[in-house]
Formats: sequence, C-alpha cells, structure tokens
Amino acid sequence: MARNTAADAQEVNARLAEEYPDARCELDFENPLQLTVATLLSAQTTDERVNQVTPELFRRYPTAADYAQARRGDVEEIIRPLGFQRSKAGHLIGMGETLVAQFGGEVPCAVEDLTQLPGVGRKTALVVRGNAFDLPGITVDTHVTRLSHRLGLSDASTPLAIERDLNAQIPEAERTLFSHRVILHGRRVCTARSPRCGECVLADICPSSTNPRTDADE
Repeated sequence: MARNTAADAQEVNARLAEEYPDARCELDFENPLQLTVATLLSAQTTDERVNQVTPELFRRYPTAADYAQARRGDVEEIIRPLGFQRSKAGHLIGMGETLVAQFGGEVPCAVEDLTQLPGVGRKTALVVRGNAFDLPGITVDTHVTRLSHRLGLSDASTPLAIERDLNAQIPEAERTLFSHRVILHGRRVCTARSPRCGECVLADICPSSTNPRTDADE
C-alpha cells in the first residue's frame, strides 16, 4: 500500500550503497577526453554499445586535435552502430575544434567551460566532472528523475531543479556515487514500467511502493 511520506535521501543512499557496492560509471575511459567522447556518444543508446565502438575511436583519435582534423565520414563510419552518427560526428569534431581553439587541447573541468563544447549539456558536464576529475555532482537522467519522484525526494519537473533538491539532501562527497547507484537501481529494479517493488531494498520507505517488503521477506 502506498504511503504519503517521502523517503529519507541519506537512508536511500546508504541502502543503495550496500546493494550496489561496485557502482561506477559504466562507460570505459582512461582520461577526461575519452569520457567526454563516450558520454557524448551515449545519447539514445546504451553504455554497453558505446563501449563496443570507442576502442577504435580512441585509437584513431587520441587527442582533441585529432578530432578537430578528422574527416566526418570516417568518424561517422566508426560510430554508425550507435545511430545518429551524423549529428554525433559533428559534435565530436566541433568538440575537438573548441578544445583546441579555447582550452589548449585539454578538457576543462568547470561546468561553464564544458558546456561550451558542442553537444555537451549540464548532464554530460557533470558526468565528466564527477568521474574524470573527481568533482562530485548529481547527474539527473531519466532514471534519477523517475526515482526522485517515486521516492518523494523531489517533485520538481526540470533536471536542474531536481539536482538542487537532491544536492540539499545528499552530502557533496556522495553525489557522484549516489547518481550511479540510483541509475543502476532504476535500470535493474525500479524500471519505468512494472517496477519490481517486491524485490526493492527501498520498498518499506518508498511512498510509491505497491508491494512493500517486510521482515518476513528477508
């Protein structure tokens, strides 16, 4: 039976930390440039598929200057399996050009600088900051939005407003990992359709749960 009170964000974080002790960014990367590229490519596809094409891309284009000088058709061919290859190739080449022209070929860490790169919005910027530079931040994707609403942690309708609500509840050092944990839980248990409330470690504190767990379920 649904309840009317919001879950406690730090309790949510603690339980998900125990449930997903290895939660991390699931995109493969070795440096900030690679993560920026992989995150750009992850739109409208899965991290698993991105990881299948990035080894060749990273081999062919190891620096920002390489992307700036790349032939669009060559980039499109490599990333074609991900879909939207024309727009994504344009973003990668534009990213390289902007990094070379404005940032000495290096990926910056400030949100206002990252969002100057073609195709990079606040969500991508926070992914790069949190995982490549260890500068914590909450990344609000569809999973974080859905779970924040279901758990009563935010009733805001925009990603920025949801981020602000969650920032007020989650300690700064935990914000990047909190995002990963919530995303994993959204993918595996609290899905958009037919959430598996009977299997959920948050069921007894979730105001949206349709099948709260009890001690007898343990």
